[in-house]
Amino acid sequence: MDAAFTAEQDEIRRTLRELLAEHCAPDDIRSAVRTADGYDADLWRRLAQDLGLPGLALPQEYGGVGCGRTELAVACEETGRALLPSPLIATAVLAAPLIAALGTDAQRTALLPRIAAGELTATLAVPGGSLATALGLTGDPTDGAWAGGGRAGGVQAGPGAGEGGWRLYGEAAQVLDGHSAELLLVAAHAGGFPRSRTLLFLVRPDAAAGVVRTRRTSLDETRPLARIELRDTEAELLGADDSADVTGALATAGHRVAALLAAQAVGAAGGALERTVEYVKAREQFGRAIGSFQAVKHRLADLYVQVQAARSAVYYAAWDPAEAGGLALAQALEALRITTAEAVQLHGGLGFTWEHEAHLYFKRAAADELLFGPVHRLRDRAAQLAGLFAGAATTAPAERVAI
Repeated sequence: MDAAFTAEQDEIRRTLRELLAEHCAPDDIRSAVRTADGYDADLWRRLAQDLGLPGLALPQEYGGVGCGRTELAVACEETGRALLPSPLIATAVLAAPLIAALGTDAQRTALLPRIAAGELTATLAVPGGSLATALGLTGDPTDGAWAGGGRAGGVQAGPGAGEGGWRLYGEAAQVLDGHSAELLLVAAHAGGFPRSRTLLFLVRPDAAAGVVRTRRTSLDETRPLARIELRDTEAELLGADDSADVTGALATAGHRVAALLAAQAVGAAGGALERTVEYVKAREQFGRAIGSFQAVKHRLADLYVQVQAARSAVYYAAWDPAEAGGLALAQALEALRITTAEAVQLHGGLGFTWEHEAHLYFKRAAADELLFGPVHRLRDRAAQLAGLFAGAATTAPAERVAI
């Protein structure tokens, strides 16, 4: 493994950082999240057309740039550093890889070039608040219980009127960018008890009847969530037939998702730390900058080590997500939580005001752990996958010896 970045990767970082520094100030973020889409649509189109951001890791045959996970991780880190409100995670990290892995040739040809060009946004909709479980981040997704499991609730799929058609019934309560996505990948339970299985379906909310989308109030406005209600909604099966191992594909995709979410989290942690360092250099108390006090230096040094350790884990996870994705996400979310909490503290009374930019980072930390964590469950799942506790036998307690 060569840990050094290539010239191309450094150029991606530099170009994206300069563009976001110009168009993603705290006031720009607050304006963008209050739009109907929840992000700056003009900036998103520019990122797609000039930098190829949504198609960075898609094959060139489908209009993508043809880069790998590391390049996309670098881009995610920079968007996290600026807290960019965008459909990048929902479209390029959640939806596009599943279409590429499970879709038919016709589906990939029709959808992926439009995603790569920034003309189509998409997201993954799973029932309830089970996104982390569906992706195998905090639990085993293969039993399909999170998708309904044949019981009432979740999203249920049944045959439609036409040949090969499907109808969906149910609700997904927490869908990332679900209010604005132009394509929904809906995980639904099909087959009842005899042939119980989880499948993925394509739903075009603007064209399909029976779709009700409601944007929800979320702690972190830069990650908007929506409730999707499907009432006898026409859907298209993703893939050629209903025998695909969808839960296995979701679990495989989950490793990659974890690595890229970790990249965003460590970028946000780094951004919060940079802003805090700038503040303590300028803020004076007792005739000197507060950053010159030894106690403040120690706290900042601890944060720096925490962020750098998480960043190293993220880069390794980008290289081998199956091995390190879950642990990298746990470490990055923990670093983000600790760093943003300290940022609020070190900004003093100013940092405690809800309108201050430190709270943008603090809310990202809290919301990400609620949506993709918590950290202890991410680590527990990683330990299970690594087999750390496999074969551990309980032995009878040794005979006590009187002393």
